[in-house]
Amino acid sequence: MPCRSAPPLLYPSLGALLWVAAHSAAAATLTVSPDGPIRRIADAARLAKDGDTVLIRAGTYRHDVASWPQRSLTIRGVGGRPILDAAGEGAEGKAIWVLKDGHFRIDNIAFRGARVPDGNGAGIRLEHGRLDLSRCVFEDNQMGLLTSDDATVELNIRDSLFRRAPPQRKPLPHLLYAGQIRLLTVQGSRFEQGYEGHLVKSRARRSELKYNLLADGPGGQASYELDLPNGGVAVVVGNVIAQSAATRNRALVSYGAEGALWPENRLLLAHNTLITTGPQAAWFARAWRERLPADTQVVTRNNLTVGPGVFNLGLGGDHRGDTALTGPAPTPPDYALPAASPLRGRVAAAEQDGEGLPAAEFAWPVGTRPLAAPARWAPGAMQRHASGN
Repeated sequence: MPCRSAPPLLYPSLGALLWVAAHSAAAATLTVSPDGPIRRIADAARLAKDGDTVLIRAGTYRHDVASWPQRSLTIRGVGGRPILDAAGEGAEGKAIWVLKDGHFRIDNIAFRGARVPDGNGAGIRLEHGRLDLSRCVFEDNQMGLLTSDDATVELNIRDSLFRRAPPQRKPLPHLLYAGQIRLLTVQGSRFEQGYEGHLVKSRARRSELKYNLLADGPGGQASYELDLPNGGVAVVVGNVIAQSAATRNRALVSYGAEGALWPENRLLLAHNTLITTGPQAAWFARAWRERLPADTQVVTRNNLTVGPGVFNLGLGGDHRGDTALTGPAPTPPDYALPAASPLRGRVAAAEQDGEGLPAAEFAWPVGTRPLAAPARWAPGAMQRHASGN
């Protein structure tokens, strides 16, 4: 009888086996706790694998700094907000945390007291990759949050607080310093009490700041509230930007002071409330035209300026709906206009041509609230009035 051949055996490829092995291992959750089996964050940074989640229970972690080498990691504070007090320590001589190269998601952590010998001690140093940061606090750090100059880096910040730059001059402390990266986004966050440096400094190819409170406040001695020294595409919408009486610079927003770096340069300022309480007339927004390419665009829409100073004088570009406040000034904490302000309903939506219309507004102390588009807008960042409507 003829032999009947057996059906062929189906052997998986080596690549398929590797894929199954890689995806069959469930991501782990590591918990750091002052009284748990993992008590030091630095140990969790050593033990965690790609894809893991690290939970840090509330408490104060002193002298506990870390470098994170993972390619993908979620780190979250639980049971309250844990405080990372550097107390003179710095991972790699750089920061409380150094993120080497991966996609990191960090939520609900406080970074305090970063100091290193070169004066650039940061709460977080982002060297490569992407960081999505939410509900964090940075205070009393030489550089707050600092990135490298890597044109592939992406930094996204939401609902966070940056404050209390230490009194040092070399180098100047900045609460947030984004280097020559691909993208910076900041939303629903608060910046206050700078010292000679800037509240926010970004050299990014694209910088988007929406619905934030950049108000230096009592005791603040910042220079610029927002510095965009290398131009690029900057979308600045729905922010309250307030200069303190002790400011070290008349300008609140500076664009292109160190010359253009990127091929596209466009500044959009829309629905911002720009406030000065200083003794001199302010320069609410300054574009350094002589240092920027001839095709640089500057567009402003429906901004509100408060206090003595100039806004679009010498700024150049396309300006519509910008208003200087006369009458009672909006007051802290969120600088909303009074209900009876004659500026309410001043600008019809159709007059704004859709450029820079806000979809939300800052909500004290951090965060945002959604904003339904009215038929007519008030100038500035806050559309609800001071009584809460």
